[in-house]
Amino acid sequence: MQIVVVTPAGPDSKAGNRATALRWKALLETAGHQVNVLTAYQGETCDLMIALHAWRSAEAVRQFREDWPDKPLIVVLTGTDIYRFQYECPEPTRASMAAADVLIGLHDQVAQDIPEAFRSKLITLRQSAEKPTVAGSSKAEPGRFDVCVIGHLREEKDSLRAAWATHYLPEESEIMVSCAGKAHNEAWHNKALEESRANPRFHYLEQLDKPALEHLMAVSRLMVISSVMEGGANVVSEACRAGLPILASDIPGNRGLLGDDYPGYFPPKDEKALAQLMRRAETDPGFLAELNERVCRLADTFTPEQERQSLEQALEKAVAGKMLV
Repeated sequence: MQIVVVTPAGPDSKAGNRATALRWKALLETAGHQVNVLTAYQGETCDLMIALHAWRSAEAVRQFREDWPDKPLIVVLTGTDIYRFQYECPEPTRASMAAADVLIGLHDQVAQDIPEAFRSKLITLRQSAEKPTVAGSSKAEPGRFDVCVIGHLREEKDSLRAAWATHYLPEESEIMVSCAGKAHNEAWHNKALEESRANPRFHYLEQLDKPALEHLMAVSRLMVISSVMEGGANVVSEACRAGLPILASDIPGNRGLLGDDYPGYFPPKDEKALAQLMRRAETDPGFLAELNERVCRLADTFTPEQERQSLEQALEKAVAGKMLV
């Protein structure tokens, strides 16, 4: 098929939506489809559209459905769609959900958080990650317990929570937190730089390229994901594929990927609880080994082949739905 993928993130963006669109383009082209990635829809002819983000792509969804009422449409629900915009901007967000033939959710608990009327459209897709080329653990520096935070710095990610948690560590702790990611705005950039200057346990590395990110993960003993809302963070996939233990905020987007019984959760925005878990991981080899075993067990659910199969399932469901109308 000729497929259009619409993402609000531009060609130079390293945002998750852009990375997802380009990864899906490659996976779908491997399966024989022709894929065009756009930031705005202007009536381009295609057999099917995939719109990333129900709210941000609402105009593209509306225009496509108006131009091509009989063609299949897939809408991907992001974390801000599910946990913010369907409440703050319900009309365009739910209009996109209603217009879609298939909704893609990126973690296992999305169905609990969208209107019941749309649940029959939902397919769960776990975003994939390649297995890293740099091996972990052996690269770890002696005398340090490195913790990484990876992702754009913004409110939804609560990006400095791990940095603030280090203030509650005992003096003898060897924990060092490194944060890599582009700041959403100048305020976040300044906050990260100020914390980095004032906090000897924290380093803000700004935006890194892929080899540098792989190196950061390889030297780290632990990853912290402190988000207050997530649609299904791809960094979870990357950590699991790298065998890197995770401490995660206790929110649906993390539970929907790691499982309800994952032992590494802490309450959102609670740096004291996070500090206690970080210290436990540093001092309790059994706890760290358990986290490692759990992420390694999940690694095979985040493979490119699994993601491609989920995409094909979504395409088949969308096409079949139109044939039945």
